[in-house]
Amino acid sequence: MPDTLKKTLFNIACPACGFHAAVPFYDGGAQPLATLAWPQSSAEARAMERLPLAFKRCVDCGHVFNSEFEYSRIPYSDKPNLMFNRGGIWAEHLRLVRDRVLERLPENPTVLEIGCGDGHLLQALAEARPGGRYVGFDPNAYIAAGYDQVEARHVLFDPAVHLAEYRPHMLISRHVMEHLENPLGFLQPLAFAASWYGIECHLLLEVPCIDRVFESGRTTDFFYEHNSHFTEKSFTRMLERTGAAIDTVELGYDGEVVYGFARIGGKTGQAALAREASAFHAHAQEARANVRATLQTLFDAGVRVAVWGGTGKSAAFINQFGLDAERFPLVVDSDPAKVGTFVPGAGQEIRFRDELAAHPVHTIVITTQWRARDIVQEIQRHGIPYGQILLEHGGHLMDYFSGAHPYK
Repeated sequence: MPDTLKKTLFNIACPACGFHAAVPFYDGGAQPLATLAWPQSSAEARAMERLPLAFKRCVDCGHVFNSEFEYSRIPYSDKPNLMFNRGGIWAEHLRLVRDRVLERLPENPTVLEIGCGDGHLLQALAEARPGGRYVGFDPNAYIAAGYDQVEARHVLFDPAVHLAEYRPHMLISRHVMEHLENPLGFLQPLAFAASWYGIECHLLLEVPCIDRVFESGRTTDFFYEHNSHFTEKSFTRMLERTGAAIDTVELGYDGEVVYGFARIGGKTGQAALAREASAFHAHAQEARANVRATLQTLFDAGVRVAVWGGTGKSAAFINQFGLDAERFPLVVDSDPAKVGTFVPGAGQEIRFRDELAAHPVHTIVITTQWRARDIVQEIQRHGIPYGQILLEHGGHLMDYFSGAHPYK
C-alpha cells in the first residue's frame, strides 16, 4: 500500500554502499553509551545521557545503521575503546589473521594500523618479521614495552598526509569501521589517496558481523557506539564501492566477525581526473586575474563598455570577473522579458539591445561564449556600431574577430 511505503521508506544514504533507500530495522529507544562512558559512581551511571537507537536497514546491500548517530557524541578523544577478549577461540582467530597478513608482506615490511588500540596485532607481526616497521594510529594508543619496531602515533590517521610519509605495504583497520559515521566516506578517500601517490598496498579490514542476528533474533548487538552493523554482503559491497581489488572476504570467530583482504592504489583513472580538476582550478584562478586586469585597464582608460547578457551564465560571468555597477553600469540583452530586471548580485538594470544603437559604445563584452556567433550576427544585422567586441577564451579577453577561439 502507498501509505505503508510512505511510512516505511527513508531516503538516507547507506554508510556502507551509499544507496539511498532504507527501512526501519530496530528501535531501541534512548540508551546510554555502553562501552565508552566509564561512570565512576552509581549516581553518575544513572544520570548518563540517553542517546537514540534508531537503526535502519539498507534495502540494497542489507547494511544496518543508526540513522540518528552522531560521532561527536562519543568521547573517543578522552577514553580508549578497549576490546577485551582473552578466549582461546579469539586467540586462534588472531593467529589466523596474523598469518594471513604475513603471507602478503615482504621480509621487511612497513605496516600501518588505523585504530591500533593496544597494538596486539602489530606486536605479533613485529615478532614474526622483526626487520619491519609497524606504526599504529590511535589517539589512545598504548604499546607495551619491548617492541621497538612498533611505533604509536597518538593522532587520527590522515591518508593525504600519512600515506605519502610511510608508503606502506599494508594498511590494517580492525574493529574501527563500525564506529564511524560514514565508513565508506573514510575508505574511498583512503583508496584515492593511495592512487594519487602511486602506492599499491594491501588492505585488511575486520568488523563485527551480524549475519547470525537474523538466525537468533538477538538485539543486544545494537548500542550507540556501534553505528554500522555489517553483514558479509554489506561488508563486501563496501569494499567494492571503495574501488579496491578484493582478494578474499571471510567470516571468522564462529561467524561473529567478517574480514577481508584487498588491494588499493591501482585506480590510475581517479588520479588522472583529480589532476585534471587541479589544473582547471589553477587555470580558473589565473583566468579570473587576467580578465579582471583587462577590465580594469579598460575602465582606467575611460573606454565606454557595454556588457551583453545579464542573467544565467551572463550573471555568473559578471559576478566572477567583478563587473560591478559602478565601473560597468551598462548591461544589455536581446530578450525583452529580461529588460527592466536587474543583474543578480551586481545590480545593473538590464536594458534592451537597441540602447547600443541609440547610444554607441566602444567595446562590447559578450559574456556567453556559446551564443557569441549569434550575438555578433545580431549586432551586425541591427547595425549596432562598436569599436571592438571582446570574448573570454583561454583565460583572456580577446577580440572576437582576430582572436584564436572556437566560437566564430
